[in-house]
Amino acid sequence: MAAPPPHAPPAGSPQPLLLLLHHHPPALVLRVRLRPRGLRLARAPPPAATATSTAAAASVAPDDISQLNHRLRAIARRREAASTLQGGGAASSSSSSSSSPVDPSQAEAYLRMIRDQQRLGLRQLRGEEGESDGDEERGARKGVAAGSSLGHRVDPRELEPGEYVVHKKVGVGKFACISAEDGVDYVFIQYADGMAKLAVDQAARMLYRYNLPHEKTRPRNLSKLNDPSTWEKRRLKGKLAVQKMVVNLMELYLQRMRLGRPPYPKPASMDDFAAEFPYEPTPDQCQAFIDVEKDLTERETPMDRLICGDVGFGKTEVAMRAIFIVVSAGFQAMVLAPTIILAKQHYDVMTERFANYPEIKIAIFSGAQSKEEKDELITKIKNGDLHIIVGTHALLTERMVYSNLGLLVVDEEQKFGVQQKEKIASYKSSIDVLTLSATPIPRTLYLALTGFRDASLMSTPPPERVAVKTYVSAFSKERALSAIKFELQRGGQVFYVVPRIKAIDDVLQFLKDSLPDVPIAVAHGKKMSKSIQLAMEDFASGEVKILVCTHIIESGIDIANANTMIVQFAELYGLAQLYQLRGRVGRSGREGFAYLFYTDKSLLSRVATDRLGAIEEHSELGQGFHVAEKDMGIRGFGSLFGDQQSGDVANVGIDLFFDMLFDSLSKVDQFCLVPVLYKDVQLDINISPRLPSEYISYLENPVELLNEAAKAAEKDLWALIQFTEDLRRRYGKEPRDMELLLKKLYVRRMAADLGISRIYPSGKTIFMKTNMNKKVFRLMTEAMTSETHRNSLSFAGKEIKAELLVSLPDTLLLNWLFHCLSDCYTVIPALVKY
Repeated sequence: MAAPPPHAPPAGSPQPLLLLLHHHPPALVLRVRLRPRGLRLARAPPPAATATSTAAAASVAPDDISQLNHRLRAIARRREAASTLQGGGAASSSSSSSSSPVDPSQAEAYLRMIRDQQRLGLRQLRGEEGESDGDEERGARKGVAAGSSLGHRVDPRELEPGEYVVHKKVGVGKFACISAEDGVDYVFIQYADGMAKLAVDQAARMLYRYNLPHEKTRPRNLSKLNDPSTWEKRRLKGKLAVQKMVVNLMELYLQRMRLGRPPYPKPASMDDFAAEFPYEPTPDQCQAFIDVEKDLTERETPMDRLICGDVGFGKTEVAMRAIFIVVSAGFQAMVLAPTIILAKQHYDVMTERFANYPEIKIAIFSGAQSKEEKDELITKIKNGDLHIIVGTHALLTERMVYSNLGLLVVDEEQKFGVQQKEKIASYKSSIDVLTLSATPIPRTLYLALTGFRDASLMSTPPPERVAVKTYVSAFSKERALSAIKFELQRGGQVFYVVPRIKAIDDVLQFLKDSLPDVPIAVAHGKKMSKSIQLAMEDFASGEVKILVCTHIIESGIDIANANTMIVQFAELYGLAQLYQLRGRVGRSGREGFAYLFYTDKSLLSRVATDRLGAIEEHSELGQGFHVAEKDMGIRGFGSLFGDQQSGDVANVGIDLFFDMLFDSLSKVDQFCLVPVLYKDVQLDINISPRLPSEYISYLENPVELLNEAAKAAEKDLWALIQFTEDLRRRYGKEPRDMELLLKKLYVRRMAADLGISRIYPSGKTIFMKTNMNKKVFRLMTEAMTSETHRNSLSFAGKEIKAELLVSLPDTLLLNWLFHCLSDCYTVIPALVKY
């Protein structure tokens, strides 16, 4: 591209030399005045005014380039936070690990793995057997799917009058009835403007449930038969929300793949360690052993597996075998529990289990320890003198630095707070994680079902376990005393659980008055943990016969002789809490009893009634997974997704949302964006910046420096950002023409990453030739922060068109492109860029 004619130089001065930077067409033009022979170009010391203005530049409002740099670094820091091990060092400002491209073959292998897992999750949801990817036949329900209530299209004959349904082409309606006309069964659905009638077989192909099973959420409004366009907009909005969700979830797991680790070697003494397990493993337990061992010794990506099984079904042994593999390879393992009681139990169990391996050092860390004890442990952990560290959320402190952490075991993750869960999540992209749960939280359950998380389900009880008999009724002192006396007469012990600490005194007085000769102890969260420990020790020894406590016992109290549990004010507990609670009795092979007392049936909410009914219904052993699923239905899809996604689900209903989810998962490779080579990007804008002679004189080696800029842009955007920031640190804010030169580099670099090979204006329209597909374009534009840019863009064929209000001169056109592409670049998910 030809440069504008230079101004005539003063008489007697050397002619200007035009230097073309060969790496980046169109040419960047630089005016340099030649000096007489014998003089060399050197950096002139800046005058005081220049130094003052340079210092002042830092205090003025940031320019376009620095704002983009800051925005990209903020995004990179958020991604780096998910991959940088706590205490293992600060996130790199250049974020090279977050931004470096993924090898295409790696990305394809990852997408293939996700598709395989998705198909498995879909079969589990539908309860289907077989491995066929073709027409999937209905099979006997098993494993995850046994009794599963989640699925896609609904059988109209299973609907109840008044239940909300979604017709894929018409929208949200209310099921009225099935009625026969002329010997043919028809489904009648009420819509806002009339009643629809369709044959049962057609309804079976087109209808979805709006709500989760047992959920009574009302849609904002019913659809209209005579206004299909409004429903179509809602459906498309839901579909786009699903696509965003899929891409964002996959980005997390792609990050895990990129930060791979070599497989752990199988320890030479692994078989000996397994043989020391004093019980006969159940079939489900054996499969969990195999799953975890394969994750650690065969995969090259960090493990993220959920072990779901009832209390006492052997999840801890699965965790200890994983720990043995990791520690034998020279790494550390952290075991995180929500309460000091559960942490102490894990510590005791692991100390005994690893007793034959004195070289493996184990310690417990909690907030109850003194500062001196904590400091000593932190030093040992940092130096690698401890191999297994068991503790509460105190392990997540900023002071904790690990020598070589390889595995995180999390027990009952749902009991941690929001900030603690975020800390736990930050580990998941860089180390192996094993999550243990009797009743996983809905989101964890959902990720396992959809194939995003690996899951091993342990639903087979140990041979000695028998089901706990569960009784739900209004509270009666006589019935409570009768249950207690029965247990004491057969030589057992009793848990008496209340949800409120302030209710303990009344309960304690009632029990002392009724049973004056029976030893009773109290344990609740507001007492010092040492007091709780003493009470528990007395209860475990049999000295205490009745333990009055709050729900702290749901985690970590295993008393073999405690076979009766009384829960007062049971309506105040969640379904999952009631199910863990119940799992604490009947663990000795003797039949256990759980009495769930509510205050007054007339005062029970619908949700409380559903919970109590569900816990009574699921009284068999190994029902934790289905209890979690039922809980998800009772709590609604607000518990499954965040607030924003819940609104998206409400637009189309849960079943159609899931249907869209699996459809998007099966086509996830269509969301990929292929960058083009930087040197192939053509920018048809006639701008050739001319740098002021004063600025050129100030630079040490202007030609080399501009070549460095071109090379940085050709490498990647992070190299260009680093170059720009280094330039400004050395020489201060650049003049306007240098800024334009840098913006051209930024525009071409971002265009290359977005798959744009040519940008050219034509009147008031800017055309951008691209290999981007329409799905990626829609994902990108929907997320753009600038409404002006978003509304100006459209997609047709292989071109993005930007319609401007007026034709812009080249300089303003470059600025517009810089802002528009910046908006596109910063909002597009990282997965798409790979």
